[in-house]
Amino acid sequence: MLDRNLANPLSPNLSPVLAERLREVELRTALRTLGLISLGLYSQYWLLLNVSGFRSPSSALACMLITRSLLAHPYLHVNIFQHIGLPMFSPDKKPRRIHMMSLGVLNLPRLPVLDWAFGHSLISCHVEHHLFPRLSDNMCLKVKPVVSRFLHEKQLPYNEDSYLARFRLFLQRYEEFMVQTPPITELVGLQ
Repeated sequence: MLDRNLANPLSPNLSPVLAERLREVELRTALRTLGLISLGLYSQYWLLLNVSGFRSPSSALACMLITRSLLAHPYLHVNIFQHIGLPMFSPDKKPRRIHMMSLGVLNLPRLPVLDWAFGHSLISCHVEHHLFPRLSDNMCLKVKPVVSRFLHEKQLPYNEDSYLARFRLFLQRYEEFMVQTPPITELVGLQ
């Protein structure tokens, strides 16, 4: 099944990646994915025209393009901050899922703007999101103390860092993390 983040219409820059992935899945899955993407785009368009009060189809489409363009870069930016520089695992010996999640992701502190734009599960509850990807933002916040306590009891890392510290790390080691790093699929495989 396709990762739901790849099928997210908020990420128009990933269209070539999605097209490549669609060739690798069975026709039924590819059609379902394209159908859900189309439904999401049409729903937003319909809401803009019928609920938000846009008068013309071109103004609704322009609003969709502008909001998606404005949110795509911060989404990628924050997502990179929550994965770079953390202990990576060998492509030959993958650790159990709980170890991958505790070593491969981190939580950033809650920031109202980021919480509003992306939700808690992608910012302050990112570890919980990776462990339980189907949990709502609200539930991620509720299980966060339990997950933190469990990982500490099992002597596994529970990674948290500030946005500013991640930004510094990103700038200091940009070449290493963004240029010289092999594709993520070589490190973790396609999920």
